[in-house]
Amino acid sequence: MSAPAAAPADGAKKAGGNNKMFMIGGLVVALAGGGYYYKTQAAAHEEEAPKAAKEVSPKERGLVSFDPFVANLADEGGQRFVRVTVQLVVADAAQAAEMTEIPVMAMQARAIILELLSMQLADTLVTPDGKIALRQAIAERVAEALHEIEVVDVLFSDFVVQF
Repeated sequence: MSAPAAAPADGAKKAGGNNKMFMIGGLVVALAGGGYYYKTQAAAHEEEAPKAAKEVSPKERGLVSFDPFVANLADEGGQRFVRVTVQLVVADAAQAAEMTEIPVMAMQARAIILELLSMQLADTLVTPDGKIALRQAIAERVAEALHEIEVVDVLFSDFVVQF
């Protein structure tokens, strides 16, 4: 017959119990921290969501329209030109009114757009990427020159490149 199994010593029981307590305590702390993080991040996103929706609302935007532009392109030989109608979408109607009521602001924007158009190459302008780059350049340069005006987007309603 075999001898009965020896019972573990009292010290071994306490060490195993302490490890379980540390694991349970660590789990509780991790869950509490995760819950706190989730709650704070959800609250932050809820606060930002109405702002973001308000920022992109087209109803609150202003539109500044220009007479069509005709510009010689930078192609070799100077025989190519572009005809484009441009509208600037600005932050709000008050900014649009300011631009149209103050002739210097409108003419500065027009001069910048004309300068950018005359720097373009025909082969680049006929590509979607070329038009996107031109829109971005117009928005950046006009906003930079007219510090009070926030240019949100640039729209082309007519775009013809003569080859």
